[in-house]
This record gives sequence, C-alpha cells and structure tokens, in this order.
Amino acid sequence: MKSRALVFTLMVSVGVSGLSAERILVQARASELDAAAREYPEINFVFGSTEKPADLQRAAVDPAVTPRGELVIWLMSANDEFFERLNSYGLHVIQPHYARAWFGLLCQPSPMDDAARGNVRLEAATGEDFSPELNLAPADGMMERSRQFLVWLAQEHPAGQWDQFLTADKSEVRWDKVIISGASHGSTTAARFAQHQEVARAVMLCGPRDQDQNWQAGPSATPPRRFFGFTHMLDEGWTGHHYCRSWQLLGLQGVGPVVNVDEASPPYGNTRRLVSAADVGGDPKRAHGAVQPKSSSPKTANGDYRYEEVWRYLYTHPVDQVGEPTSNAPFCMLDHTLP
Repeated sequence: MKSRALVFTLMVSVGVSGLSAERILVQARASELDAAAREYPEINFVFGSTEKPADLQRAAVDPAVTPRGELVIWLMSANDEFFERLNSYGLHVIQPHYARAWFGLLCQPSPMDDAARGNVRLEAATGEDFSPELNLAPADGMMERSRQFLVWLAQEHPAGQWDQFLTADKSEVRWDKVIISGASHGSTTAARFAQHQEVARAVMLCGPRDQDQNWQAGPSATPPRRFFGFTHMLDEGWTGHHYCRSWQLLGLQGVGPVVNVDEASPPYGNTRRLVSAADVGGDPKRAHGAVQPKSSSPKTANGDYRYEEVWRYLYTHPVDQVGEPTSNAPFCMLDHTLP
C-alpha cells in the first residue's frame, strides 16, 4: 500500500448540529490500494490520471460524535454536505470507486429481458458473473473495492475505528453493520445489492427505478423493514409510478403507508415510504435531486433544509419499529416491463 494515496483533511463544521472541528475526511485512489484492480474503458470504469484521478474513494467520520457502529457505503457521487450529516448521526461513511457509468451503454437499445439491468447492477456491486454484458473481476466489484479501502483505512487511520467493519481476519466486510445507500442510479443498485446480500439497512433516495425490470419482486436477503425510500412527488420517477411500483414490488407496503413528510413529523408512522411535495419551482429535474442536501433541496424561511429530520429518520430509525401494513395500490402496478 502506498502512503501517497492519502489525502487527509480536517473539516470544520458549518451549521450542522452535532459536528465538531475534529471531523475527518480521507481520500485514496482505488488503483493505489489494490494491485489487482484494473480498468474497463468500454464502460467508462477507469482510473484517470495523476492530475485528474477518476478513482478517488472517500471516507468520513467525526470522532467527536458517539459512534453508532454502522457504516454507510454510498453508491453515487460524493456529497460531503450529506456526509457531514451522516457523521453527525454517529455514522461512518465511505464512497468506493465502482462501475456505475455503464448506464446508457449496456442493456441497449433495450434490456434483453426483465432481469438484465438488475444483473448488471449486481455484477457491478459484487464483481461476480451475473451478467453476460459485463465481465468484471472480483477485485473490481464494489464489495472488494470497499473491503480494500477499509483495510487501508484501518491501517492508516486507526483512530477512526474502521476495523470494526471488517471480520477479524479482514477477509470480508461486516455487512451486518453496513447501510447500503445511494441516490437515483445508485439507490437502484443499492436495492438490488440488498436483495443479494443481507445488510443492516438500505436507504434509497429518488429510487429505485428500473421500470422495465421485475428483479424488485425477487427474493431478498434483506427484509422489507430494512429498506427506506424517499422521493419527491414531482420527480418523473414518481409521476410515472416507477418508484411507487418498485417500493411495492419490494414489499414495503407491508411495513407502512406512503407518508408525505410535509404533513407529518417523525417517526412518520414508522413507515418506509416517504414522499414530499415541497416547492421546487415546478421543475421535475430539481425534484429528482431535492431529496439530498444540495442547492435544489427545499429550504425553510430561515435557510435551513426542510428535510433535516427526514434524513435522520432514514438512516437511524430503528428497523424493528414498523408501520401498519397497507393494501397493494393498483395504480402502482402499471406494467412497465418488456413485452
């Protein structure tokens, strides 16, 4: 392992309750942590250059906050404003470099069957042979990239207590301590991975989608009570019933109704299906990104994000506290699958 992989920054908190000036952000290149890692330019899964690295992986922890003993593995672009909040809840966070730029390149012009996208997602996550359209090695799946990153973090930054997320011999990630999460494309892969591998929780922001697929109805190693979803109702994934359909195929109607967070307070009836209709200027694209902290997310009159308590709920609400089961909603089950 090469020490030059380390970029170490002390982050001073700004306006986020529970954070301290001791919060730590660490970055390392996947290509420098594992000699077995390789590139797949045909799907834009590359390392980049020294001047412009494409394989930076990020980790964040606030040692001044009492740890919850859970790790968020984030499957989308880094959002440190979000990572700050997760750290303030006592959660560790990593963002591994994995194959996620395949969308629009594979399963084209349409998927070969109603499991094709799900199979690509699962191979990207595991590095195992699930899709005939992809040929990843195990070293290049999200699972192994995450393990290698955690092994390096445990060695280079022991004060962060990263070793708690590895087995004693460091041969595997402790998936029972992992919250797999992402937004949009990343939330869909998070859901598919949670079906395959039991995790502590799956948090899906503006997702999952894959409306021409049926993998969402398949067997799941992670039970429905551990899946949490949040979308904006103006998002085209909601207006087209894609999110509604995926949530229902995942069985989330069995652990609570759809709840509008604009009209409710935590714990939102202990449900797993949260939505909002807060003002986003009538813009569906803004609505899509509004459910994570960024410029498009609605704010209160005093400038605070409206969804602060929603985010805390999604990542920390006890998974054994569930809402009342509801009936299947016929309007959710529009047939979007392949003919």
